[in-house]
Amino acid sequence: MTLLEAHPELATSGDQVVTDLGAGTGPAWLDQWLTAHRSDVVAVRRSLHSVPELGRDEHRTTALVARRLMAAGLEPRTLPGGTGLVCDVGRGDRCVALRADLDALPLAEETGLPFASTVPNVMHACGHDAHTAMVLGAGLALASAPSLPGRVRLVFQPAEEVQPGGAIDVVADGAMDDVERIFALHCDPRLEVGRLGTRVGPITSACDVVEIRLTSPGGHTARPHLTGDLVEALGLLITQLPLLLTRQVDPRSGTVLVWGAVQAGEAANAIPQAGVLRGTLRTADHATWTELEDKFRALVAAVLAPLGVGYVIDHIRGVPPVVNEAVSSGMLRDSAILTGGPDAAADTEQSSGGEDFAWYLEKVPGAMARLGVWPGVGPMKDIHQPTFDLDERALPFGVRVLVNAALQALA
Repeated sequence: MTLLEAHPELATSGDQVVTDLGAGTGPAWLDQWLTAHRSDVVAVRRSLHSVPELGRDEHRTTALVARRLMAAGLEPRTLPGGTGLVCDVGRGDRCVALRADLDALPLAEETGLPFASTVPNVMHACGHDAHTAMVLGAGLALASAPSLPGRVRLVFQPAEEVQPGGAIDVVADGAMDDVERIFALHCDPRLEVGRLGTRVGPITSACDVVEIRLTSPGGHTARPHLTGDLVEALGLLITQLPLLLTRQVDPRSGTVLVWGAVQAGEAANAIPQAGVLRGTLRTADHATWTELEDKFRALVAAVLAPLGVGYVIDHIRGVPPVVNEAVSSGMLRDSAILTGGPDAAADTEQSSGGEDFAWYLEKVPGAMARLGVWPGVGPMKDIHQPTFDLDERALPFGVRVLVNAALQALA
């Protein structure tokens, strides 16, 4: 029984069996598997989309993936934290890995899809439902092969959207210890479906979260000279820190500090006793990232020194940049061309976004590519937005790219 037959509620009024843009590009067993099961890949994505789970709470998602793998005779192993799992397909000493992320975002969905989120204020707004469905599909397709030249490790990682991310848990569990190379795809709504964006070198940026909590005796706005003017201090931090930081780091590093939240006070004539400022600190350069916390703390101290306010800094180091290794990136590009022809390969730029796939690349060579999910007409619905959706023709295309990359890496 297919997943659709077991769960008919996942079908919609549209065409459940999406077009396989790479049909006929082989190998034959992959064509056969996708002909029989590409509707299941879509159904898995829709099932995950309808019941999203936040980071480190992906219990249903983990169980669904595990059941599908076990039904194919495989032996998945759940991570010690209770969510996320790894599973090897094939035999042999050599091993390459394919990674997916399981978690959703704390957003209220506004897509109107028949399989929209049923969980209030939680949705898959970054495509992790698609990532999981594609890696699961690739693993099940590989399990149908007559033989494989080695092992393919499927990594279903929890908590990509939180810090510290779940990639650290996977690495700490030893899942990368015998892996030669690792691949991942990430949905890109700016790229047309049937295309894959690759890049050698950094493809994402480092991202830290910073919070500055200020304290003051407070006082009357008629007598600011008798206290520490906390609101003035916040204003100086907001305007001066981003500017001063540009004179502390190499301008080619793509370093940017952006504030996202500020809170202090209520009354117009009262200097408040407490305030908080929160933002993100990003850089495209790995070496710069290692120096940023010390520079940031020194600048905060310098700006606040003459103002008579107290402060506490909470600097949460996030992830380093994802730096794609050249050979691995080339394998993904070749896999896209094999799947969809020369036009399937595209160049892509470095993003200021953060991705904890970077932690795997601190251990083993590998690459992440951007998978086109825009239908080619209509608006490009960006990730991390309540209206995000994707063209499901990207799913069988992504399965083919992942399978071809794994086979190429083991060849």
